[in-house]
Amino acid sequence: MATQRIGLGEWLPDQPGVIGGITVAKNCYPTSTGYAPFPSEADFSAAAAEDLTSLVYAKDQSGTSKFFAAGKRKIYEVSSVGALTDVWYTSATYAQTGTTTLTVTSVDHNWKTGDSAYLNFTSGTAVDGQFTLTKLTDDTFSVITTSATTSGNVRVSSTELGYNTLTGNIFRFTKFGNRIIGTNFTERLQSYVADASSSFKNLSEDAPVAKFITVVRDFVICAYIDASGSTKPYRVQWSGFNHETTWTSSQITQSDYQDIADGGHITGIRGGEFGLILMEKAIHRMTYVGTPFIFQFDNISRGKGCIAPGSVCQYEGLTFFLSDDGFYMCDGQQVVPIGAEKVDRFFFNDADLDFSTMSSAADPVRKLVMWNYKDAFANRKMIVYSITTKKWSYMDATSDFISDASTASVTLEQLDSVNASIDALAVTLDSALYFGGKFFIGGTDGTKVITFNGAPKSAVIETGDISTNSMSLINLARPQIDNGSATVAIASRQLLNEGVTFGSDVTADADNRIPLRGSGRYHRLRVKPTGANWSMAIAVDADINPMGSR
Repeated sequence: MATQRIGLGEWLPDQPGVIGGITVAKNCYPTSTGYAPFPSEADFSAAAAEDLTSLVYAKDQSGTSKFFAAGKRKIYEVSSVGALTDVWYTSATYAQTGTTTLTVTSVDHNWKTGDSAYLNFTSGTAVDGQFTLTKLTDDTFSVITTSATTSGNVRVSSTELGYNTLTGNIFRFTKFGNRIIGTNFTERLQSYVADASSSFKNLSEDAPVAKFITVVRDFVICAYIDASGSTKPYRVQWSGFNHETTWTSSQITQSDYQDIADGGHITGIRGGEFGLILMEKAIHRMTYVGTPFIFQFDNISRGKGCIAPGSVCQYEGLTFFLSDDGFYMCDGQQVVPIGAEKVDRFFFNDADLDFSTMSSAADPVRKLVMWNYKDAFANRKMIVYSITTKKWSYMDATSDFISDASTASVTLEQLDSVNASIDALAVTLDSALYFGGKFFIGGTDGTKVITFNGAPKSAVIETGDISTNSMSLINLARPQIDNGSATVAIASRQLLNEGVTFGSDVTADADNRIPLRGSGRYHRLRVKPTGANWSMAIAVDADINPMGSR
């Protein structure tokens, strides 16, 4: 009898199990020595009036966090963990200035003559409706009504229901200083200043309508532009130098645009010291060079691009994305495959190839990049890449969208907006999330904001084929789980063309011994870590006994 330690090594679903790679690494994440638990989703907010599809956060100059969630129609401030406050309309006042003319006062409204807006008169006798605006000053505009009134309060929004984000688009956000800027490819850029604003509003009169947004050095960058009703899916447009509200082309302000002729449609952009423009069949780097050209555009990948806007994720100076043949990483100089011969075939076989609901996020604590996607059976899953170990795993998911975020602080009284009972909170009361200003990996599940701060997901790890080149019997296993134990099941077979069928999961006894019985030439072990505080699944020690043959 020989005891063999079977390490829980790298998950390689694109390779046959006989080479020794792990065949299943589910609901956990890879480390240098094995697999660690990953927490499940937990409700973080009350329910919104619609499904939520985006998150963004910023800090004001005092360091206080502002946290927002957006759907297709509305943007909410997520205040003190749970209370959702509408910030999608502007509160203003109005007064009668003619027989059928009303003048609305809204400081720095950034509407221009000819714009259409919905006015919800919350006092006075004016009738709500969609109106064409005439700009009077930076702080006032007028509308024509069918009847006269005196004065009162009014809420101003794009439409009666809020924003008009169309199918296939979502709100995307960036941060420029303490200003949050959002775009949904329908309205002009929307702005919220963390120190001063009470709601989102138009960034400026000449701000573009765009699908993608980021910041490169001292410029706000937009891409995939709607230029006065004409779609320019290959256009990149940027603001003035250190002046995010200036968008008219000028050598003085350095605001301008560039059309990229080759590579197809733009599918994503990422910023920093330089910009990356990801297109369907190319990647371009944009580098600031000053006037007269302002930015230089260099093609760094011809024929290799990004097929899913939601797959684009940035961690420090690295950009990760999904191409038509797998996952890649770009550092601004070269494009490197990270899933080839590891997980790419598994992913494309598993995923619904409509990637419109795909999202991605970086976990800065665990140094992971995670992609949330819908599989071929309409289930949500996540595929996970460890930046440190260059290994992969995958998870079941209940979240529809994932993102990084930062929380506002909370008082005990304010927790009532999440749950009236402290004992019933999905996120434990001592969580760092409640202290405010803490960065975390979160997301949305339907109408709620969630965070990955619940109980550990139920991990499952299956070894590759254990072979001794002859008939053998495995009759005992000892799972090596740091601060925990595991159940183990065995699947044995004679030939590689036979199916893999596991027996029942067997629980370890008080001495961490698990009796098994599997005979054949090839064996696999299925490990399910147990214990509320298990921290690392490392290996399984198995007693392997040679058997005679006839």
